[in-house]
Amino acid sequence: MTDQNAKGRILALCGGVGGAKLALGLDKIAGERLTVAVNTGDDFSHLGLHIAPDLDTVLYTLAGLADPERGWGRADESWNFMAALNELGADDWFQLGDKDLAIHVERTRRLAGGETLSAVTRDIGARLGLSAHIVPMSDDPVRTQVITDEGNLPFQHYFVRAQCRPRVKSIDFEGAETAALSEEFSAALTDPNLAAIVICPSNPYLSVDPLLSLSGVKEGLARSPAPVIAVSPLIHGQAVKGPTVKIMAELEIEPDALSIARHYGGVLDGIIVDVEDEGSVGPLRAMGLEARAAATYMKSLSDRIGLARCVMEFADDLNASKT
Repeated sequence: MTDQNAKGRILALCGGVGGAKLALGLDKIAGERLTVAVNTGDDFSHLGLHIAPDLDTVLYTLAGLADPERGWGRADESWNFMAALNELGADDWFQLGDKDLAIHVERTRRLAGGETLSAVTRDIGARLGLSAHIVPMSDDPVRTQVITDEGNLPFQHYFVRAQCRPRVKSIDFEGAETAALSEEFSAALTDPNLAAIVICPSNPYLSVDPLLSLSGVKEGLARSPAPVIAVSPLIHGQAVKGPTVKIMAELEIEPDALSIARHYGGVLDGIIVDVEDEGSVGPLRAMGLEARAAATYMKSLSDRIGLARCVMEFADDLNASKT
């Protein structure tokens, strides 16, 4: 890696499980030089608590606390609270582990006391020993609404309660038109020392689009002198996890890297596809994008660090081509 990338900062746009894997790899090679702006369109109020699933997934993943099997929640979890709740006949469709409850209770308490989501997240990250800066995309509420053949569903009702079964017609982000970027997200986006902006392999429609829907984000990405690089969430037309391909089919979009690149429009300078999709590199370049293939399936920590290094080497090359 060059001195420029060794000194420059990195901004990652991230959703939950898939994006957090690459964020962890970036954290291992960049540490405090990394800012991860996280989708909060999934946030919702449940049992009187402010739940921020993607923020928590990123925090737990970088802190080494995430459950490696589920990908979300905390490792070595117990479920006594949910069992007792079920005995009382209360809603238990959204599972909250006993350890996991702590972050929701503390966040809710501090938000009720007047602190911002950014301030609470910053402090929790510090207490978990993180070097990277984990920031919500906004301190204002933005709520993802999935318009389906069964009606308009708040994100968690679509994703968890209905297990993504309803057919998607469109997706809206309530509040995005008036929500301001969090100060740390805004500062990272305009940082003159950025070496790269990375769009992690999160679901483009449910996890990345909420960030891009905020006023000024697409303009900031297009204006940034740092290369904007996306990692495709698809491998040979399939997603590692989640409903990305199902949603693409329902929206009549071909499930391939070219569609992902088109979806992100004019903000990208480059895209990384999986080695199984190396045949798409030429067509992507014909679209005017720099593209390269790498191993994007991240099963181990070394896989995550390896992909992060590939991303930064790509950014290095793109930066060098501008000089």
